Amino acid sequence: MKKIFLSFLLVNSLVSIGQETTIDDALRYATTNLTGTARFRGMSGAFGAVGGDLSSISVNPAGSILFNNNFASFSGSNFNNNNKSNYFGDNTKESFSTLDLNQIGAVLVFNDTSGKSEWNKIAVALNYENTNNFDNSIFSAGINPNNSIGNYFLNKAQGLPLEFLELQPGESITELYSYLGQTIGLGFPAQQAMLGYQGFLFEANDPNNPDNTEYYTNIPTDGNYYQENYIKSLGFNGKLTANLATSYKNRLFLGVNLNAHFTDYTRVSSVYEGNNNPIFSTGTTVTELQFDNELYTYGNGFSFNLGAIAKVSDKIRIGLAYESPTWYRLNDELSQRLIVNSTDGTNDFQDVIAPNVVNIYETYKLQTPSKWTLSGSYIFDKKGLLSVDFTKKNYGNTRFKPTNDDVFNTINTQIDLNLQNAYELRIGGEYKIKQWSLRGGYRFEESPYKVDFAMGDLTGYSAGIGYNFGESRLDFAFSNSHRNYTQSFVSSGMNDTARIRNVQNIGTLTYSINF
Repeated sequence: MKKIFLSFLLVNSLVSIGQETTIDDALRYATTNLTGTARFRGMSGAFGAVGGDLSSISVNPAGSILFNNNFASFSGSNFNNNNKSNYFGDNTKESFSTLDLNQIGAVLVFNDTSGKSEWNKIAVALNYENTNNFDNSIFSAGINPNNSIGNYFLNKAQGLPLEFLELQPGESITELYSYLGQTIGLGFPAQQAMLGYQGFLFEANDPNNPDNTEYYTNIPTDGNYYQENYIKSLGFNGKLTANLATSYKNRLFLGVNLNAHFTDYTRVSSVYEGNNNPIFSTGTTVTELQFDNELYTYGNGFSFNLGAIAKVSDKIRIGLAYESPTWYRLNDELSQRLIVNSTDGTNDFQDVIAPNVVNIYETYKLQTPSKWTLSGSYIFDKKGLLSVDFTKKNYGNTRFKPTNDDVFNTINTQIDLNLQNAYELRIGGEYKIKQWSLRGGYRFEESPYKVDFAMGDLTGYSAGIGYNFGESRLDFAFSNSHRNYTQSFVSSGMNDTARIRNVQNIGTLTYSINF
């Protein structure tokens, strides 16, 4: 088993066009994880009508007004991802753990005790959270009875004139790769075709004709290709929130958030294929290939939240909150390498196609969907509480821009056809025994897809404990969630996918202080 994970040196860069965008790229930013303080996580985030926690303002910004005094907290978490993969009946496992300071914030509370105004309280908060932790590792392997990874490169080449794939006298791989990346009408697909042609994965039907547009594979078509896919991702989505909330007659609480978003994501993948099929009687036969990609995405965004909580009675609260779309400005950088081993029956060859180029794509925009949350809570005097949040989010409203870009128009059409309104249910409870607090929670998140095979529903459970020292508090929570989804080895050319079951375990410790 190869299980190769390689990095490679890249020395040149260019501004390129036409990167291959998928729905997965949109959902990376449109979906969020359960994040925040240990108290928030211990109740599975069911805080829309509870408030009184710095992470609760991410659900309903009116929640900051329910603090009784100035308050600050910071949280650290251990994220553990366990991924089980099934690829044509072969099972593999991979896990990855990381530590992260995922939350820090404070709130200032101002009370008007003069009695001159019915707006008698204001809260101002500033809070930072990681809304997603991208640190993960996935490994899939198995024997594909039908399709070679080489089809990815061959399909990109069909219909493309041979003159764009061949090196001119004195021209280097780096120069040709750069030229294709910067040429309107060629771009990314032509770069992929050139990699495959220069690696002798396929050849031209008429090699002496520069206008040739048809190609044939050098990979045996008998099937039974042993394939591996190793993906390692690192990075985060972060959100800095400025919050303002107020109270009217201590019965109606209103709040607003202004959010600045930051993202930093690196995804390194290595796809391997080997076959033991009989070699061709003439010419060369490809026996192994390895395709390495490193994608780096970074950028920033903006969103806002509006929220209200009504205190129906001393025991019952109802909340309603709106979260706007997040408007991102993103940048992609991509580097690639292809390694091909082949034989003519007498001699063995290895071709390493490493352009030493970083494709730097033009800045683009992504708009994630808005979200509505309806909440209710029941307070058991000073003994505890039960809370329920119900959320609606239409993933079909996700949009890449500019919309006059052919690539983005295509992916936006796919989003319309495949994504849907999704609902999320969160239930949480807390019970106090003197200085101790016991917590538990459940959440269910519907798949963004109309047909949920590509990404299934998410189910999660949580538990937590806290101890109040008087002026400060220490809380711990453990949460578990699982979701099934499919993982492609390449973005096109073969539709075979591995079935992944992701189980995420998160332990969070939060220290809070009144001041």
